Amino acid sequence: MALLHNAELSPSKTELLDDWAPKQDWFVGEAGKPIERVAAFRFDDPAGKVGVETLLVRAGNGPLLQIPLTYREAPLEGGEGAFIGNMQHSVLGKRWVYDGAGDPVYLVTTADAALMGGEQATLRIEIDGKMVEREPSALVKGSGSSTTYCQTPTALNVSSHRDGRRTVVETPGFVLIVQRVLDGSNLHWPNSIQGAVSESALLTGTWEGESNPQDLVFAMRR
Repeated sequence: MALLHNAELSPSKTELLDDWAPKQDWFVGEAGKPIERVAAFRFDDPAGKVGVETLLVRAGNGPLLQIPLTYREAPLEGGEGAFIGNMQHSVLGKRWVYDGAGDPVYLVTTADAALMGGEQATLRIEIDGKMVEREPSALVKGSGSSTTYCQTPTALNVSSHRDGRRTVVETPGFVLIVQRVLDGSNLHWPNSIQGAVSESALLTGTWEGESNPQDLVFAMRR
């Protein structure tokens, strides 16, 4: 379960991405147009300390982009390359925001969701003293059926590279392929990955205007 807050953010999530996203080598969108949020989904950090949210956004008339984010109360050791910026949360205080592809908590929660047939977190928010369930704007589902959790890596032993419009992230225990540009193409095993794979699975999603499940993430356990 993900607990949401009635809070003000400064800057907002999309304002942070306005500066960061166009500088990424996978970015596709209209130059100078602000980032607009289309949908989002969350996963739970088992430790309850890190916010894990994936935004589906676009810039102007550009294609839909997938940008996973993590929100932390302190800097991530070894995560400098994934750092997006800081924002002030009116309830939680200062937050450090990272690209999920470089944050171990995003990587392991997403890999587990794909490989174990998981879904997005249930969203709850307190309104007038009562906890109310909020409908997510994107629904995701893993295709796997494993009963074994992945081992959480550290930022220091995570490496990533671009593979077309995808980000390929390698850890000692698993590989994650994040589809950055959601153009309807299927995810597959990249030629750049070496070594045996014991199992693999897809994370797919639907949202308003897209009822056919789209490939979001491909996870492979080593």
